[in-house]
Amino acid sequence: MSKRVNSASTPASTKTQALTGTNGRTPEKPRVANGTGDSDVEMGEFEDAWEDAVESESEVAAVACDSDSDSDAMAMDEDMENDDGDHGDGEAMDADTKVYLPGQALGEDEQLEVDNKAYVMLHSLQLRWPCLSFDFVPDPAGVNSVAFPMTLYAVAGTQADSPGKNEVVFMKMSQLHRTQNDDDGDEDDGAVNDDDALDDDPILETKIINHQGGVNRVRVSDWQGKPVVATWADTGKVHIWDASGPTKALATPGYQLPAAARRPLHTVTSHGRNEGFALDWGAEDGHLLTGDINSDIYLTQRNAQSGAFVADRIPFSGHTSSVEDLQWSPSEKTVFASASADQTVRIWDCRQKKRSALNVHAHDSDVNVITWNTKTAYLLASGADDGVFSIWDLRTFSSNQQAKPTPVATFKWHQSPITSIEWSPHEESVLSVSGADDQATLWDLSVELDPEEMQAMNDAAQTEVPPQLLFIHQGQSDIKEAHWHPQRPGVLMSTASSGFNVYKTISV
Repeated sequence: MSKRVNSASTPASTKTQALTGTNGRTPEKPRVANGTGDSDVEMGEFEDAWEDAVESESEVAAVACDSDSDSDAMAMDEDMENDDGDHGDGEAMDADTKVYLPGQALGEDEQLEVDNKAYVMLHSLQLRWPCLSFDFVPDPAGVNSVAFPMTLYAVAGTQADSPGKNEVVFMKMSQLHRTQNDDDGDEDDGAVNDDDALDDDPILETKIINHQGGVNRVRVSDWQGKPVVATWADTGKVHIWDASGPTKALATPGYQLPAAARRPLHTVTSHGRNEGFALDWGAEDGHLLTGDINSDIYLTQRNAQSGAFVADRIPFSGHTSSVEDLQWSPSEKTVFASASADQTVRIWDCRQKKRSALNVHAHDSDVNVITWNTKTAYLLASGADDGVFSIWDLRTFSSNQQAKPTPVATFKWHQSPITSIEWSPHEESVLSVSGADDQATLWDLSVELDPEEMQAMNDAAQTEVPPQLLFIHQGQSDIKEAHWHPQRPGVLMSTASSGFNVYKTISV
C-alpha cells in the first residue's frame, strides 16, 4: 500500500484521530496516580494509539493504558511512530512515500500518516465536551523556556449538549516530552535520547467549574500578579473568574479549591440576551472589551483600589452587524480594533463611543478574526469567511472616508472560513492561521524567493504554494482556535471538534 506523508503536517484523516505522542514504544499497563478526590475533578479515560483506555476518577491519570471504556471523558492520546509495524528498510519505505498537500486526491491504495520528523513535540487530548475556545494560563513558576519535559497550563470552555452541563476546565499538561522518531539517534542538539528519560507518559490534570450556558470564547489576563479569566456565554452574559485558585490547586498537591473559586468574581450583563464572541483584555489591568451579535461593544473596567468591576451601559456604536473579534492596541492603552460581519475593521479610541476613529472595508465577506502584532505595532492581520487573510499597515488608514487603504499582503490558501489568526509573540514576522478546512498553518512573511526558486518549489509540490507558508498542521476536524504559548517559544495549542493538539514544529 502506498502511503502519503505530509512532511509538514499531521494526517488529515486517521482511524482513531490519535496523533503521534512522544515515546513511540510498546504500550504499558495502566498507571494511575491517586488524587485527592475533589468533587470538581472530572478525570476520565486516557486513550492510547491502540484505541484502549482506562477510566479513573482520580485527579491524575497516565496516558498509556490498555483497558476498554466509553469515549465520553478526557483523553490525552499517544501513538507509535510506526503504528503499522515494521516497514522494513528505509529505502523501501521512501519509495512508497509521497508528500501530501491539502486538496490532493488519494488513491485507493493510499493513506495518510504523520511525519514525526516535522515535529519537535506533538500530543493530543480530549475533554468531556468539545471546546470552541481556550487560552493559556501563565506558568505559576514564571518559567520561559522550551526545555523538555514540558508543563503547560490552560483553560477552556465547553459546548455541551445542554446548558447545565457546561464547564470551565482548568488544565495542567505535564511530562510533555519531545516527539521521538527514527532520526533521534542522529541529533546533536543536546536533546535527551535515553529510553529511561522518555519512559514517563503525558499527564493531564484538571480542575472543573460549572458554567451556565455554552462558552463561546475564553480569554486570560493578569491582574496584580494573579490570572483572571473571562468567558463569553451563549446566554448573553460574560463571566469573570479568579484563576489563581484552580491554578494553585493544579500546581500544589493536596491544595483544596475553596468554594468561592467556583463562583465568578463578576458577571457583565450589559449585552442583555445578545450573545457574542468578541472578547479581549487590555494591557491596562482589568480593562475588558466585549462585542455581541447585535453590533454593540462594551467596556468593563476594574477599580485598582477596590478590585470591583464596573461595566459601561453605553456601547461603542458604528458597526452594522455582529462584532466578531476585538483586539487592544499593544502600544496605546486607550486604542482598540474591532472586526465585524459588516466586512469592516475599525480602530477606536475608548474615550469616544459614538464613532470609530478609523475604518476600512477589509474583506468581501464577514471579517471573523483579527490580530495586532505586539512587536510591530502598525501591523494588523485579519481573516475572513471566504478563506482570505490579509496583512494591514495601519499607517495607511485614514479618517478620510474617500481613502481606500489596501492590504500589504493577501493570501488565499485556506478553502473555508478563517477561524483563528494570531501573530507569534516571539517572532514579529511569524503568523498562525486556522480555518474550517481542518488546517492550522504557520506563515513567515519575511520569506521571499526569486522566481526560479518559486517555480522549482511549485513544480515539486505540483501546486502553487506561497513561499511564506512554513507549515501545514492537520489531523483535527473543524479547527476553531490556535494560540501561541506566551512563555514557550514556538509552542502552539489548537482546539477543534475532535479535541486539542499541543505541538511545536521544526519550522518555528
